[in-house]
Amino acid sequence: MKLVFLTALGVGGATIVGAVIGFLFKKISHRFSDIVLSFAAGVMLAAAVLGLVLPSLEYGGRFSLLITVAGIFAGALCLNLADRLIPHLHRLAGADGEKHPGEANAHLSRVLLFVLAIAIHNLPEGIAAGVGFGSDNMGEALIIAGGIALQNIPEGMVIIAPMLAAGIKPGRTFLLAAATGLVEVAGTLIGYFAVRAASAILPFALAFAGGTMLYVVSDEMIPETHAHGNERGATYALLIGFSVMLVCDVLLG
Repeated sequence: MKLVFLTALGVGGATIVGAVIGFLFKKISHRFSDIVLSFAAGVMLAAAVLGLVLPSLEYGGRFSLLITVAGIFAGALCLNLADRLIPHLHRLAGADGEKHPGEANAHLSRVLLFVLAIAIHNLPEGIAAGVGFGSDNMGEALIIAGGIALQNIPEGMVIIAPMLAAGIKPGRTFLLAAATGLVEVAGTLIGYFAVRAASAILPFALAFAGGTMLYVVSDEMIPETHAHGNERGATYALLIGFSVMLVCDVLLG
């Protein structure tokens, strides 16, 4: 349990580390951001397949294929629904709409929606890390958690500059970035205890967590890294990230 809690803090804390880097280097180039995020996408892709989808097939028994496919789509649909239900949260940032009229107010809305989207995505990512520990395979669980943590660092980096540019005070900006990481800590603990309480749901839970990670990689990370003219570098960075996690899985397996 101690290892799970420390890992949860590490996964969530990675976002805070990224936020600190974001404050130090406010003007991060698109190329650098795309390369780092693509590497993280490759890591998450490998972690989803090797650490979640394949173990789901292994633990699923007679109906393993059906359970795994259903879990993957359930996870993806859950995030798709969350994307459609994201509300406007001006008050969360302590921003006064009267001070941001017209275009500035619309820009603030987009920035806060982006930050909230990250927070919402962090919950199932945290659950994925917790579910991994629930399977009692510490090697795979640490690989999954490591992959998510790596992805959280560039995530924390890229949300700082837009919030500052939208007029949110530095203190509130840091607190909002930290809050997105704390969501992941909560998700990790939820995933761990849920699987522990009902081990029968483990195969579906693993596939569900894998589906959420695959959705994030395909719907959020790859399009973002291919939107600024850095497609080739981003593709190779993804392959390197995937290969690094593949090597780690083989060596730790």
